[in-house]
Amino acid sequence: MKLNKLGRTGIEVTELSLGTMTYGTQTTEAEAHRQMDMAMDAGMFFWDTAELYPVTPISAGTYGRTEEIIGTWFAKTGRRNETVIASKHAGQGLPHIRGGKPIAGDTVREAVEASLKRLQVDTIDLYQLHWPNRGGYHFRQNWSYDPSGQNTEEVTNHMHEVLQALKAEVDRGTIRAVGLSNETTWGTLKWLRLAEEHGLPRMESVQNEYSLLYRMYDADMSEMTAHEDVGLLAYSALATGLLTGKYQNGAIPAGSRASIGSGLGSRDTENAFKATQAYLDLATENGLDPIHMSYAWAKQRPFMTSVIVGATTVDQFAHILEGKDLVLSDEVCRAIDQINRQIPLPY
Repeated sequence: MKLNKLGRTGIEVTELSLGTMTYGTQTTEAEAHRQMDMAMDAGMFFWDTAELYPVTPISAGTYGRTEEIIGTWFAKTGRRNETVIASKHAGQGLPHIRGGKPIAGDTVREAVEASLKRLQVDTIDLYQLHWPNRGGYHFRQNWSYDPSGQNTEEVTNHMHEVLQALKAEVDRGTIRAVGLSNETTWGTLKWLRLAEEHGLPRMESVQNEYSLLYRMYDADMSEMTAHEDVGLLAYSALATGLLTGKYQNGAIPAGSRASIGSGLGSRDTENAFKATQAYLDLATENGLDPIHMSYAWAKQRPFMTSVIVGATTVDQFAHILEGKDLVLSDEVCRAIDQINRQIPLPY
């Protein structure tokens, strides 16, 4: 599997990475361990998790369970040193995580220590901030996004404080590199500027939603990546399963994300189903599996560091891995762009 550099760290990561957000709810510990075995066999050694996971659904009772399951695999196999593991510090708004407190200098060590214990590791390779305190345009907030009320001085002071806390963790060896998630261009550049000015850790990656149905990264964020070496870790590359085709014509398969009440995050719009059908038809016309086509297209984007692959079941993961080496032709990529022109940003 192709390797890409993680920012300017020198750390190499696989172009497809293992997503784990269903481990502990939809995916049992035994099934999760089997997926981790399969990932290693396929050369996929870059794995992404978060203290918040599992999220299908989010609950106080399962908080941290995903990290615990990864930790038991490490303990069982002794293969921690063969992996690159990424986790995340949750932001404000969830009462069962530090009382709903926002990310702050004094929450970083507490969050890192808890993740280390659950993962049964001494160091987290990439530690990410799950979402910015100030909010952003992600999770369908783009339709009414208005940052005009943000206080620049307060945001700057907050970022500086958090970077200092992250540096303390880097210095004591608990994390190797830091990154962002659900960030904007301005936010990413602000983090980078403060790090450079004060000799603090630079953000090496940004984990944002990106798929055939959601291409907001194509504009300003891609330019930022080109100049600043902060690559994308793409989540929801199948648009929460929409691009598999399993939800077409009103279908809600048993055991799917939509069937357990967690919903599709307002992605299931009329235009989303229309665009999905166009991509399904394109895949059929070219003898491609739509799942393989979706992942292959994402990993071929010029700003991509790694595409996060998530599967509920072992069989689903095995099917994804069958297409791990697919490279799309220029003709197919042009056809994809044409569909995007016809139905841009369908949710």
